[in-house]
Amino acid sequence: MARAREYGIECGIMEPGPRNAITDVPGVAVGHVTLRGNGINTGVTAVLPQPGNLFRDKLTAAVEVINGFGKSAGLVQVAELGTLETPILLTNTFGVGTCVNALIRRAIAENPAIGRSTSTVNAVVGECNDGPLSDIQALAVTEADAVRAIEAAGPKVAEGSVGAGTGMSCFGFKGGIGTASRRVRIAGVTRYLGALVLANFGRDGDLVLPDGRRPDSRGDAGAEKGSIIVVLATDVPVDQRQLQRICRRAGAGIARLGAFWGHGSGDIVLGFTTQNRVSHAADNDVIPVTRLADDRIDEMFRAACETTEEAVLNALCAATAVTGPNGETRPLLADWLHEQAR
Repeated sequence: MARAREYGIECGIMEPGPRNAITDVPGVAVGHVTLRGNGINTGVTAVLPQPGNLFRDKLTAAVEVINGFGKSAGLVQVAELGTLETPILLTNTFGVGTCVNALIRRAIAENPAIGRSTSTVNAVVGECNDGPLSDIQALAVTEADAVRAIEAAGPKVAEGSVGAGTGMSCFGFKGGIGTASRRVRIAGVTRYLGALVLANFGRDGDLVLPDGRRPDSRGDAGAEKGSIIVVLATDVPVDQRQLQRICRRAGAGIARLGAFWGHGSGDIVLGFTTQNRVSHAADNDVIPVTRLADDRIDEMFRAACETTEEAVLNALCAATAVTGPNGETRPLLADWLHEQAR
């Protein structure tokens, strides 16, 4: 699995974490289930924000909708309450309901009072349309697949044509899952901000590499009809307002690559911090919150931009070929880069 840096492509000036992945944030894990065969190229990707019972011990979270052409679940409550209480699942557009059911059943198994003597649970699922390279009407994703993706989660993140990214396209090339991270120094302590993307966006011919090169996918540009889901994680103590501002800067990383968030593109950023946990049943009327000073937040903004940009490029570089139900394929950016190196 090749990554952007192996081709000499670097984004920005900040230092990556040891894995250069979202799992550099302590406690974050990622798992995939990949489904292939009989015209199917799809799957599920799970981001586990922290171990333990997230419903009882929620995370501070925020969402930024850059362009809302999408069918994700759970974002409205995240925006309103500023908390995350389930793992995050990514899948294809028609798999959202199935993944929501899987998260609900999992939460009820851990918390039998849900929906009876306490509140319901807000399942969070993001999606992109992998239709051209997969038979989306087959409704191939099952609840068991979602559960397996969660159970497979660990610190190593596979990229490219895996999990939810199996059938995705990006700037006319084969897209998919990518990740990256940056180190930040806060109050003398090294912390991290990481991104994981489901990259399925961008018009053919619009991709711009950090060195200014514009790869040609030799496709038909057409309209911008894709989507990208960005998941940002950090162990820097921030509040919801600050976290949403950080999420907004992921849009700068997307734009650096040449995207303009077209009418038919769903561009959504979901962020969480592992600090400032929120108990389901507060013991006190007043809850203390520790947060970054606003005049020190620029480094987090830069990190969100750089990690998002590099995560997309990692998705493109790591992608492997798939063939859709009608024989449709996408070229690989890795092949273009090899040709340039000759």
